Amino acid sequence: MDATETHADQPEAQRALALPFEAASLLEGLRPWVECESPTFDAAAVNRMMSLAARDLAVLGARVERIPGRMGLGDCVRARFPHPDGEMEGGILVLAHLDTVHPVGTLGALPFRVEGDRAFGPGICDMKGGTFIALQAVAAMMQAGIATRRPVTFLLTSDEEIGSPSTRDLIEAEAARHEVVLVPEPARPDGGVVTGRYAIARFNLRTTGRPSHAGSALSDGRSAIREMCRQVLAIEAMTTEACTFSVGVLHGGQWVNCVATHCDAEALTMAKRQEDLDHAVERMLALSASADDVRLEVRRGVTRPVWEPDASTMGLYRTAQGLAAKLGFAISHQSAGGGSDGNFTGAMGIPTLDGLGVRGAGIHTLQEHLLIDSLVPRARLFAGLLASV
Repeated sequence: MDATETHADQPEAQRALALPFEAASLLEGLRPWVECESPTFDAAAVNRMMSLAARDLAVLGARVERIPGRMGLGDCVRARFPHPDGEMEGGILVLAHLDTVHPVGTLGALPFRVEGDRAFGPGICDMKGGTFIALQAVAAMMQAGIATRRPVTFLLTSDEEIGSPSTRDLIEAEAARHEVVLVPEPARPDGGVVTGRYAIARFNLRTTGRPSHAGSALSDGRSAIREMCRQVLAIEAMTTEACTFSVGVLHGGQWVNCVATHCDAEALTMAKRQEDLDHAVERMLALSASADDVRLEVRRGVTRPVWEPDASTMGLYRTAQGLAAKLGFAISHQSAGGGSDGNFTGAMGIPTLDGLGVRGAGIHTLQEHLLIDSLVPRARLFAGLLASV
């Protein structure tokens, strides 16, 4: 059966849309996830979060597998739910990450708390909130005796926030066994979903200067930090409507009384079209030092391919649009900046619908929050999709 053929008007889908979720209960269940801090580069912390999620999945009856991490990064969890048709290929893959950008200790400045219509906490919107409601959608359907239309697998990954360097092969291999991919990344600000994403490339830069004593022989040195500052200004000045360039990480020097020998930076470029990204990559790799007595090295890092919506993805969107209408709200769709693992599956041609998570704002900041009134409708929408696609 074609993946774009859906059963949104069938009784199972209608029952899924009426599941009795309660926002307070969803928040109560989500809280331990938010309070289990899991920054990407802290593998032990990510693994604690994976253990917490794995236990919740096992309690629901999923067959849970722990996939060891690599490159010094955390583990992944794959969970397959029982289905009347068995664990055949051709099911639904729920693709989500449990790593965050918030270092351990962020709870001190951003504790889990409720203020009015908002719930705050590190990673609560991106994307523990969406992942948790997706899991609760399956749980509620099982409790109500509502079958998902296809077998469901969850793949929870550990390094999405840094471009998925250690998990891309796993994501693509697992997605290839499925007919549909649902990604509970945060909803768009208006509550819409994502049907495409821009292409993204990352770069590692190093400048090398000449050391000297900064007090007694300053003029003898050539500062790697100063050269990197010149490069940062030049890189960000390349931004156009077609492609953005930014530098987000900078490390240089060790002693203030020494002219720095090395300085390292990480840059990112993003484009709506693959050809624009390809041109941007050429420009980055063509960068050169500003003088002969300093050196610049540019290495290409992880890349997310452009994901452009096709007919099958738009078919998924129309199903979601119809389900949302039955729930009393409208959802738009758009291609979006800010990559996700949906870039990979969408670029593979697998029907993919992203942005199915909670509504909120302040992502990657100390004001990260979700809108509490989005929890129940988004959980019902997710359940409706599981029963329909």
